[in-house]
Amino acid sequence: MQRLITPSAQISVRGLLTIHSAPSALRRHIDWAIQNIVGADAQVNWQPQSLMVGTFKTKCHWRGRGGSGAEIASTLRSWHYLNFEVLEENENGGELFRFTPELGLHRAVTDVSGAVLLNEYVLNTVIQSAFDDDSIRQALERAMGTPWDLELEKFRSAGMAEPARLHAI
Repeated sequence: MQRLITPSAQISVRGLLTIHSAPSALRRHIDWAIQNIVGADAQVNWQPQSLMVGTFKTKCHWRGRGGSGAEIASTLRSWHYLNFEVLEENENGGELFRFTPELGLHRAVTDVSGAVLLNEYVLNTVIQSAFDDDSIRQALERAMGTPWDLELEKFRSAGMAEPARLHAI
């Protein structure tokens, strides 16, 4: 399996890893892999995922060198059973990686506000391969990652219905 790489490995970046669902048996392997890439400072706290029985979810903020997000995504996509997102940010924007077992991996360049940017090559490819308005629309949605957003949205909103836990001060 080919590794994803980013040319800006000297830049310090910050990121957010959101694993929406992971089988219980993979949690320790995932913890080890993340800490191996971004260091021991990455704290992974797992909680049960209410949408898929027997799976867990987590969010992890991290700091590392440029390309760490691509390395995390490359590592996690090898475990086919995960649903996850990796956002890597620097002062100029960043990259967003989204993965579902059904759709595979989507990689997008983002601006400083988090919006997906499409480059000239992608737009030319869409125009040259599309036959009508509907196929152009579908190709642009795929290039922007809309199918991944729709698939992952159910996981993003799953925690909203769970009651908040109060903690004594």
